[in-house]
Amino acid sequence: MYMDGFPLLSGPMGSLAVPQNGRSMRATSTFREGADGNYDPNAPPKGDLEEKSNRDNFRIPGGQTHVLMDVEGPGIITHMWITFLGPEAHPWAKDGSANHQELLLRIYYDGNEKPGVEAPVGDFFAGCFGKRSEVISMAVITEGGDSYNCFWHMPFHKSARVEIVNESEKPLSLLYYNIDWIKKDSLPADTPYFYAQYTQSYPLEAGGKPYTLLETEGKGHYVGTVFSVRTRSPYWFGEGDEMVTIDGEAIPSVWGTGTEDYFLCAWGLEKVLTPYFGVPYFDQWGIVGGHTSAYRWHINDPFLFKESIKVQFETFGWIAPDESVHKRAMSWNPREDDYASVAFWYQNGTPTFSARAPHARDRKLPNIERSVVIVSELDYGQINTLATDELPRLEYDGRKVKESKEKQVQRYPELFDNPVLFVPASLEGQNTLEIPFEVTEKEPLRLLINMAKGPNLGVFEVFLDGVRLGEQMDFYSPNVEAREYHFLDFWPDPGTYTLRLECIGKNHLSSGYGFTIESVRLRERRPRVKEMALDIDNDWRTNPIYYAGT
Repeated sequence: MYMDGFPLLSGPMGSLAVPQNGRSMRATSTFREGADGNYDPNAPPKGDLEEKSNRDNFRIPGGQTHVLMDVEGPGIITHMWITFLGPEAHPWAKDGSANHQELLLRIYYDGNEKPGVEAPVGDFFAGCFGKRSEVISMAVITEGGDSYNCFWHMPFHKSARVEIVNESEKPLSLLYYNIDWIKKDSLPADTPYFYAQYTQSYPLEAGGKPYTLLETEGKGHYVGTVFSVRTRSPYWFGEGDEMVTIDGEAIPSVWGTGTEDYFLCAWGLEKVLTPYFGVPYFDQWGIVGGHTSAYRWHINDPFLFKESIKVQFETFGWIAPDESVHKRAMSWNPREDDYASVAFWYQNGTPTFSARAPHARDRKLPNIERSVVIVSELDYGQINTLATDELPRLEYDGRKVKESKEKQVQRYPELFDNPVLFVPASLEGQNTLEIPFEVTEKEPLRLLINMAKGPNLGVFEVFLDGVRLGEQMDFYSPNVEAREYHFLDFWPDPGTYTLRLECIGKNHLSSGYGFTIESVRLRERRPRVKEMALDIDNDWRTNPIYYAGT
């Protein structure tokens, strides 16, 4: 409906009141029973009272590909809904399942051998690092972190095939899906295709070279970014600007003011979800090994290009004094963090962008732990705990509070990679824990402990070989949550060290003086720190240094 050449009704609600052409279709995992009683993709959906009618899912072994949709066009994919079991052990998957970073989503248009969409399932839906994150936005909604919804429109002229490649050694368990599409009589010849491509750099190239999310020739418009970073240095990583170079220009037409500004936040990033931008995952500010993921949808403000586009981030940020030639923290320095991204765009024809997603084993972040002591795996003879075990105390069994007299090894797979040791205490001064660890090489390291906060935990101080480190740690929280506590940047000599946790009280809201600990960790610093060796002669016992993020 037009008047004087302009739409009479516009916007998502107004467009519902205008005539629409086509026929609604769906590709689904609903069970279809063949003549032999097994699944047959060519059979009609089973819709009777037999329990078999509810077998609407698939189990995809490691290394195999499952085709979710393979249809002839013309048409437009309008919505995808996918769900499956998480990676943790489950009664229906006792050894666990593939996580969504190990699953590769590929969408092929019109028989093209190269996928138009190629990205890990998690990253495509803005859930990065293999962690399930809730996302509530216009383009993508992942309710509770496990119902993956996509509302990007994906036109195709001849055919469309949607598949998931399980690149894990574990199965993809209980895969359910619905893909809605509209079959058309025809599409305009110049209808652009929807593209999405994953890239990564583990770590960034040295010297401050910009990180490229997309570089392609042709005509189209850039519509979105998913971005994730794991920091290799302390302090803030995101001073770098976005730079969008259009149609081969010498200087980018679109030049921003900082990474958080591109994602429409200010003065850094923190967890937030909005229709057009968000930060689904953010663990801790300014630490070595911190994780941040963000999305930005250019639904109302796409970047248009006629001949070519290059989308980049500068890779500058704050660094600590021991990796600066000026021996002081500075805001404009090349960093070497771990970056990954998904670029979303529409384009006529086939892009020239040659990037391809690496295999799942290479998408997993490289290990930066030089030493990890899992406290729950130590024999009680290896740790010195002065907690009294005779008195009843409150402790957690999953999410339920119960009374117990014993230390407990517990699992919180949504919070910790390893089991945790819970040591309860109901009286002040009961809890002290000493944990030994070994250093085999003199090198720059970051000392930290991975702890839980909770409603029955105390206030503690930490000592290393008798040297007090950091501030008091209040482990109280109304809910159980994970947190890393970082204490020391040092060059320890080879040998055995003892970390001591000592209870000094509790928050007035806490019901106990206990603690829950997963591990003591020595985390490697960026290679530049070892090469410069600015703090190699510092005596940490008389001058303990911790480069806290700023």
